[in-house]
Formats: sequence, C-alpha cells, structure tokens
Amino acid sequence: MTVDPHSALAWPFFEDRHRKLACEADAWASAHLKHIDHADPDTACKQLARMLGEAGWLRHCIGGTAYGASGDAIDTRAVCLLRETFAKHDGLADFAFAMQGLGSGAITLAGTDAQKQRYLPRVAAGTALAAFALSEPEAGSDVAAMSLQAHADGDTYVLNGEKTWISNGGIADFYVVFARTGEAPGARGISAFIVDADTDGLEIAERIDVIAPHPLARLRFNALNVPRNQMLGAPGEGFRLAMRTLDIFRTSVAAASLGFARRALQEGLARATSRQMFGQTLGDFQLTQAKLAQMALTIDTSALLVYRAAWLRDQGERVTREAAMAKWHATEGAQQVIDAAVQLWGGLGVKRGMAVESLYREIRALRIYEGATEVQQLIVGRDLLKVKGDSTR
Repeated sequence: MTVDPHSALAWPFFEDRHRKLACEADAWASAHLKHIDHADPDTACKQLARMLGEAGWLRHCIGGTAYGASGDAIDTRAVCLLRETFAKHDGLADFAFAMQGLGSGAITLAGTDAQKQRYLPRVAAGTALAAFALSEPEAGSDVAAMSLQAHADGDTYVLNGEKTWISNGGIADFYVVFARTGEAPGARGISAFIVDADTDGLEIAERIDVIAPHPLARLRFNALNVPRNQMLGAPGEGFRLAMRTLDIFRTSVAAASLGFARRALQEGLARATSRQMFGQTLGDFQLTQAKLAQMALTIDTSALLVYRAAWLRDQGERVTREAAMAKWHATEGAQQVIDAAVQLWGGLGVKRGMAVESLYREIRALRIYEGATEVQQLIVGRDLLKVKGDSTR
C-alpha cells in the first residue's frame, strides 16, 4: 500500500500488513470512539472491551491462532501501532486494549493448552476482562520484595496478603496473580496463578481514584484456595514470567505515550492556526513555531526508539535496554509535548473537558507504571555496564 514517505509508517521497521492495520485502526477509531461516555469508567471499559473484541482488535493482544489470536506469537509492532492509534483517539480505549494484553500475557507465554482454551478466546472476544496483579503496597518497582504468600496444601495453594494499583481491579473476570511460594529467596521464590474473580477469599479492599479515572483497586486475599492446575509455568518461575510479560508490553506503554503526544501536537497546530492575536495568528509568532518544532522533534525521536524496540523484539532479540530507552524517552517526551500544547491553548488548556487538559491527566501515570522513569534509567545503565563487563572477560 502507498503511504506518505514522510510518515512513520513508511519506515523500514514495518511490513505492509502493519501499515494496513494502522490505517484500518485509525479509521475505526475515528468512527467509533467519539461518543463513548466516560462518566462511569467501569461501564466504559466494559463497553470498550466488547467493541474492541467485536472489531477484532483484541486478537492482537494474545498469541496462538487456535485460541483466536491473529498469529501464533504476539506481534509487538502491531500491539504498539494499535496502542498508539487508540491513545490518540481515546485514552480509556487504549487502557481497555492494553489491559487485555497485559492481563493475559502470562497465559499466552506459559499457559497450558487447557488454560489457554479457557481464557484466551474470551480475552480476544472482549467478553472476559483480564488483570495483572503484581504490585503490592511495599513492592512496586522492587517486585522481588513482594510478600503475598501462597502455601501449598494438597491439590491447592492458599493465598494470603494484598495487591494494589491493580488496573481493571474490581471489574476483571480473572487476575494473573504473582505470589511468594518460597522455593528460594527473593525473585526465585515467586510463582504465578490464574485467579477467577468470583473465587472465595478474594476481596476488593479499595477502589482507587486517580487523576485520569480508570478501574483501579487494592485486592485482599484471605485464605483463598487456588487449584494447582491454575498455576502458570513451574513453581518459582513467576518472577521470570512477569518480566517476560512486561518485556512485551513495556514498549507498548511508550507507544501509547506516542499516541497522546501526536494528539497534543494535532491540538497545538489547530490552536496555532486559528487563534488570532495582535492582528495575526498565534502560529505567526516565531516563539510558537519554535515550540511546535520542538514538539515534532520529540515525537519523531520517541517514535524511532519505540519502533526500533518493537522491531527488535519481533526479530526474537533481547530488548531490555531498547524497551527501557523507549519507555523512558517516550513518556517523558510526551509529558513535555502535552505541556507545550496546554500552553498554546492558554486558559482553555486547563479547562476540564478540553482535549489537552484530558491528555495532561492521562500522560502522568505512564511515567510511573510498568517501571518508573528512574527504574528505566537504572536498567539502561546496568545493561551498559553488564555488556562492558562481558566484553572484557
């Protein structure tokens, strides 16, 4: 297909199927996401998941054509293009899409055929909402410090403890839960389980309200019994599975940031070309032109990092450093681009209900979740030192 040679879609990171996917998703989002009522985020997310499933977009969140996926493996570039597109149109649509992938990613990676058959087709259809339960009150960036306990008891494991900051918490149909099973100290003693939302002993202890509202909760596990056949992978492999899942979706967080930034530039350009000031438009001022130029530069540099990381992962390469760089630069850069757009809109930029005001609230959490910026900096620095050390041995 023919694309603008100056568009990111023309870059060699993509195949024609990716370009077609992005164009179709943009057309669908333009037609279907304009009038979603966000007054009740729970209801909106359920509605969006169903819409995304019916349209076939959620097939890209899972792996395995036998389970309704678009391919045998998750295509990172496709996920990133879809997140960028949905974020540009509607932040809650991006959230609903992303959580179906993140919440079920560990099942795609390590689930048995029976587990995949039970959960993945419903995830792809948008009829079952997924959630990824990793963070705890004292174990956010330091995942290995988690304290949720899972004790073996015959054919079951008994879970006691809490998880917090769980997206889709309170509306999910199932949770992929990481708990300490004690095979070894630290990260080597963690396992993963699929816990259905209606399991006795699972309590929604608190619904958490944040500046960009979406379903979020603190979970309490009180002597919850989960069958051994609901474990994902082998005992003690949970930490590695969590990191593998995040490796897929961390780059897509950067892509969502990119979508927010692109929308902010679009809004900034609209304001610059329509706002009359001192006998000319806002865009006639050199200060405005410089601001728009910086916004465009930040977006393109972020896009290059995002799709380099996505392309590398789709080639089967390790992308720890590249994904960290992409998330670091794209989230911080999007914050700067959106702030510039708010400034261009002046007083209207902070009026609730305006597009740039919504973007300003949407972007802030992305600099924190799935590894805060500071954590990404540590990842990059440590990886550089590791590679240097390996080369001198």
